[in-house]
Amino acid sequence: MKNSSGIAQLVLRIALGLGFILPVLDRLGVLGPNGSAGVAWGDWKHFVDYTNTLTPFLNRTLANVMAALATLAEIIFGICLVIGYKTKQVALGAALLTLAFGLSMAVFLGIGAPFNYPVFVFTGAGLVLSGIGRYKWSIDDFTGNKI
Repeated sequence: MKNSSGIAQLVLRIALGLGFILPVLDRLGVLGPNGSAGVAWGDWKHFVDYTNTLTPFLNRTLANVMAALATLAEIIFGICLVIGYKTKQVALGAALLTLAFGLSMAVFLGIGAPFNYPVFVFTGAGLVLSGIGRYKWSIDDFTGNKI
C-alpha cells in the first residue's frame, strides 16, 4: 500500500523535531528546575555534567563546548524537521548525531543506557526520513526542493 498522503512522514518529521526541541528546553530550564517531575536536567550546569559523563576524556571547558555544539545542532535539527526545511540533509545529520550519542552512552554508561531511551529509534527515524523522496506539508515541498 502506497502512502500518497504523506501523513506518515509529517508525523515522523514533527515527532523527531520535537524530540530534539524538548530536551533543549529542558536543559535551558524552560520545563522546570532540576529535580522537578519529568525534568532530566533543568539547567545548563546539570546538562554539562551529563555531557562530561558521556565525554570523560574532555575537561570541563571542552565538555561545555561540546554541550553547546550539541544544543545548537539539536535546535537547528528540531526546527528544520518541524518546518520541513532541507529535510533530507537534516534527517541524516540527526541520525548521525543520535548514533554518536547512543554509542557514547553505550561505551561510558553501559550497553543498556541508549536502550532505556529511544536513542537508536531516533537514529533509525532519521535514516528512514532521509530516504523519503517528497516531504508534503513542508518548506521543501512548497519551494520544490527535493534534495
